Amino acid sequence: MKHITLIQTGLMAGLIVQFMQPVISFAQNKLIIDPNIMPAVFAPGIVSTDLDEGAISFAPDGNTVYTSQGNFATIIFSRKQNEHWTKPEVASFSGKWNDTDPFMTPDGKRLFFISDRPLKEGDQPQKVMQIWYTEQTGPNQWAPPVHLDTLINRDGVGSFAPSVSNKGTLYFCSRKKEHPGMQSYCAAWLGDNYGPATLVLISGVNSIQDPFIAPDESYLVFLSGNDLYITFRNGGGWAQAQKLGSNINNGDHNASPYVSPDGKMLYYTSARISGFYDRTKKKSVMTYDKFMKENRSVYNGSGNLFMIPLHLVKN
Repeated sequence: MKHITLIQTGLMAGLIVQFMQPVISFAQNKLIIDPNIMPAVFAPGIVSTDLDEGAISFAPDGNTVYTSQGNFATIIFSRKQNEHWTKPEVASFSGKWNDTDPFMTPDGKRLFFISDRPLKEGDQPQKVMQIWYTEQTGPNQWAPPVHLDTLINRDGVGSFAPSVSNKGTLYFCSRKKEHPGMQSYCAAWLGDNYGPATLVLISGVNSIQDPFIAPDESYLVFLSGNDLYITFRNGGGWAQAQKLGSNINNGDHNASPYVSPDGKMLYYTSARISGFYDRTKKKSVMTYDKFMKENRSVYNGSGNLFMIPLHLVKN
């Protein structure tokens, strides 16, 4: 055990948030999220909008962000210029089929995603979403997407939320007949293909969805129900799951956790509702302008991207 005084300064949504925690004790490999800081919307009005945003992923340098947007899910990206995010563009491989859950590998060479696109050109879209990847050949230039083989994408079975470690291990979630509910799986990269997917076992939860694997595979952040959890590597397996704090798990539907490449920020999606007109006020008059304002708000119940600082100790 160690005793450490944590002083962290974060810049979120243009406001400087400063806090000092008293001396606290923690074991090795513990995620620290200050309970006094509330999550902030990521790039409101630019990347987070009144539309539905899905999973988020960054290029290794943190200056390009990928997410999906809209009811017909399309993968978009935005670049950071002069500390501001630019108007998003549609990724060159997306826009024709339902594409979502983008994940860029830690080395920046591949971007994994899920799609209902057909396996053969000219066929109808698949009835389920499955895992594909594309290799980056230049700035927003991507090779034709590749469908993972049947060891991962089983015929007629949907797969979701791909996440890849430094050594290429693939984590994802799926509903398979042999395991009840939505569960997570992992598959080792063998150099030119993936090995068979095996079930991820974590005590303390019944379902394991949307797994984010740390680049060094030392921890896993995931969804169970509406809440986000973390587990740490324990020998060849995983320690008991720990639910993240109430400033994250507030009862709203959360999903798609992701930790920034520098390990300092937790991102996730959440469908939050706030600022809607109170229909119980008899003297208030609903106008069309008020109606449109509340429905075009970031907090209109569609999925949005949230972020909150974290401190991961690995000594």
